[in-house]
Amino acid sequence: MKINTLPQEFIDAQPVLKTLENAGFEAYFVGGAVRDMLLNKPIHDVDIATSAFPEEVKSLFNKTIDTGIQHGTVMALDHGAGYEITTFRTESTYTDFRRPDKVTFVRSLKEDLKRRDFTINALAMNYSGNIVDLFDGLSDLKNGIVRAVGDAEVRFTEDALRMMRALRFSAQLEFAIDFNTQQALRKLAPNLEKIAVERIRVEFEKILMGSQASESLQIASRDQVMAYLPGDIGTWDLSRIILDLESNQANTTQIAWIHLLARSDLNEKKITQFMRMWKMSREDIKVTSLIVPLVRHIETVRKFQLYQVYAYRDILLSVLYLMGVPDEKVQQIDTNFATLPISKSADMAINGADLIMTGLVKPGPEMGRTLKMMEKAVVLGQLENKHDVLLTYIKELKSDDKN
Repeated sequence: MKINTLPQEFIDAQPVLKTLENAGFEAYFVGGAVRDMLLNKPIHDVDIATSAFPEEVKSLFNKTIDTGIQHGTVMALDHGAGYEITTFRTESTYTDFRRPDKVTFVRSLKEDLKRRDFTINALAMNYSGNIVDLFDGLSDLKNGIVRAVGDAEVRFTEDALRMMRALRFSAQLEFAIDFNTQQALRKLAPNLEKIAVERIRVEFEKILMGSQASESLQIASRDQVMAYLPGDIGTWDLSRIILDLESNQANTTQIAWIHLLARSDLNEKKITQFMRMWKMSREDIKVTSLIVPLVRHIETVRKFQLYQVYAYRDILLSVLYLMGVPDEKVQQIDTNFATLPISKSADMAINGADLIMTGLVKPGPEMGRTLKMMEKAVVLGQLENKHDVLLTYIKELKSDDKN
């Protein structure tokens, strides 16, 4: 198979291949970029594989960075964007279920491709656009199948994270998982406990955001994959989550996690503990902790609660849509946001410095309490957000305190 009109991403990188070929080495575009081109999907990083060893690669380019030289990867910066160039290699056993104990550089493209995870990722393309397909990846792309290269049990034993990647590609590409690959996934799922949480989280988030997330979650639940993920998620009832994802899709990781946790039975304290187990960022924990209680009680949410999450307005509305909340209710919430007199404390017509200048309030806890009371009164429509009105309010407060 030959691609007659290459996407610009590959044209831009062709000089790198030409440099390697002119020096007598083989060089190919490989992996996800080739797969996504054939699926007419956006192309991200363009990776290159070559028969040249790392030191040989470095000698051919003026500026390089050793991004992963122990695994044969060098980044060449001669042609605009940096391009990662990796030497053909074979790998030994994986005693830690994630990294090869030893990498051996080779001159054979076939040896390099047969160590890759799935047939759809084991495709290569040369400078002229000719596709090299040694493992029927083109057929699997056409038929929508995620199939391990060679023996699935071997591939999953080498790197247990590949099981999560199988579910992720199924969710993202709307592909079925090959029977033998799925059997190996079911058998070796316990090995996921040996994988770093951060690596699992990246793949799990991509599953949750996939257009076929519901099917992948059903497979993961049925084949006991969920039982080996952090936070006892394998004990959850995922039926409502799966039902939501059959008709809607999360488009950010924050929305995906908020949706997942809003549908869970975890209380607020346990939600925080769960997110920490998944090694989530402080910002994600903060946003999720703010939004989940509102989502769960959206029918009785109050104006000041909406004001407190104004910065996350779009996230809240997206989660509500994802959970199938009626459009009229979501529109009502959006309208309530729009009619708030202020969206943040900085919008107040009086601030702490103004209060100090008046001499009515001294710096300290009392000032903080006063500002909060005034802010809440403005949000609830009890006070106009005007300097004179707020100043009168403060004077009355101080007068009442004296009495």
